[in-house]
Amino acid sequence: MIACDCAVCASDDPRNKRYRASIHVVMDGLHIQVDASPEFRLQCLREKINWIDLFILTHGHADHITGMDDLRRFCDLLGGNALTVYATDEGMSRVLAIYPYTIMERPVVRGYPAFKLQQMPTRVELPQGTIESTLLPHGGLNTLGLVFTEKSSGKKFTYYTDCKRVPREAVELARGSDIVVLDGLRPQEHPSHMSISEAVAAAQEIAAPLTYLTHLTHLTDHATGEAELPPAVRFAYDGLRLKL
Repeated sequence: MIACDCAVCASDDPRNKRYRASIHVVMDGLHIQVDASPEFRLQCLREKINWIDLFILTHGHADHITGMDDLRRFCDLLGGNALTVYATDEGMSRVLAIYPYTIMERPVVRGYPAFKLQQMPTRVELPQGTIESTLLPHGGLNTLGLVFTEKSSGKKFTYYTDCKRVPREAVELARGSDIVVLDGLRPQEHPSHMSISEAVAAAQEIAAPLTYLTHLTHLTDHATGEAELPPAVRFAYDGLRLKL
């Protein structure tokens, strides 16, 4: 947190050093980037993200969209072609408002970004597997909840960030997941995010073998907070890699 010397901000535990939330999913060799935080470029360098096949924007809030200009490098790597961007109507309107210079089939010149906007369907069928989506309430808008199922292994991964609750249809869609990631902002209640206790309750309803809580703030120390969680629930942290 800017201008804060609390115990978490001053902590030596690297798990308490938090950028804004982005994830990178590899499904049978297909590279899917979900959201682009303000630190997206730094995250790519740190985690050695060298390829993106398609991009999914869960919603248009600043902490998830303002790194998208740095997707320009991946347009270069795609041979100067536009990168497919899936989003909701709200997400597409935000991309159009912030990045109007990107909406074209190919970049204007090499090194510029180009996005091919598509509305996220409820199910995307790919040779590598499926991506299913559901809408999650997040204040005055809906975010995309995503469920990935890899074709070769049958492994199922659910990512539900930035939501105040997990509706019944989203719970059912997530059932059978090997790992679930849920929004769990802070111990205190929030009008548009699940608190940690609300996220734990949602995790227990979905009943996956393992659930990670993400989007944490400096109000939670990783080690002491995680020690209070149920056995099947943990805190995510920057640089966490999961292999299903």
